[in-house]
Amino acid sequence: MKTQHIFLPGGAGLVGQNLIPRLKAQGYCNIVVLDKHPKNVAVLRALHPDVEVIEVDLARRGDWQNTFARADMVVMLQAQIGGLFYDEFVANNIESTRLILEAIRTHVITKVVHISSSVVESVADDFYTRSKIEQEQVVLDSNVACPILRPTLMFGWFDRKHLGWLSRFIQKVPIFPIPGNGRFMRQPLYVGDFCEIIIACLEKSIPAKIYNITGLEKIDYIDLIRSIKKATHAKAILLKIPYSLFYGLLWIWSCFDKNPPFTPQQLQALVAKDEFEVIDWPGIFGVRPTPFAQAVTETFTHPVYSKVTLEF
Repeated sequence: MKTQHIFLPGGAGLVGQNLIPRLKAQGYCNIVVLDKHPKNVAVLRALHPDVEVIEVDLARRGDWQNTFARADMVVMLQAQIGGLFYDEFVANNIESTRLILEAIRTHVITKVVHISSSVVESVADDFYTRSKIEQEQVVLDSNVACPILRPTLMFGWFDRKHLGWLSRFIQKVPIFPIPGNGRFMRQPLYVGDFCEIIIACLEKSIPAKIYNITGLEKIDYIDLIRSIKKATHAKAILLKIPYSLFYGLLWIWSCFDKNPPFTPQQLQALVAKDEFEVIDWPGIFGVRPTPFAQAVTETFTHPVYSKVTLEF
């Protein structure tokens, strides 16, 4: 057993829920999650009763910062991904990061990994992008030396948004709408591979710099949807509709859902003509990439994890 204490602020979210079973499989037995989301915390406790969970708002100063005295390693996962109000992004992406870094400096924790996002180099301009840019700068200005990982769009177990939501939607409807011609190039990253990269950062001497972690296979949005349809055996017909109509439908949806799974801002980000740098992350971190088709199958066929969704 590996007895180091690994602290995962924001660990009840998508990456954390995927990272924990992989950490446990490699022998780590002292995992501490700090997260405020009641439903996601409940999911984590049900799946992993042996993991210590502290339910707390990381954007507020408190006694939780003192618990970092026990930490040997910290993976900063906390993130507001979706939402309609910028204040939420400021609190959960920026203010929480300042307080976590304060605890890391106070208790002189030297093994730290920060999870940023490829959106910091995106042409998109939305709440998530703005707050992640500022969050990353807060880390860079903190003098806490650590690898900063910028993943692209991720998919895998527990995904409420992105491919997870799309997979559930396509199984429920007879017609699945595609905005425009659907030819929006994506570079999706399997979260299982990303978790292995995080573990490599914890176990190896990875230099403290920024790493763009991009999916190695380029795939158009419509082909991505076709892969999901095949993996889930969905019967829906894919129907291309004008971008403006698609946007309008999302806008109407957001008027009735305070936390919609897909927002007009995210649609704008989807069609933004981004192409992210591809580095040799398999060689740098010693991680064998999972082929996209295999990763999609693993995502939607796991007997337990494929049936669990999270809230954001």
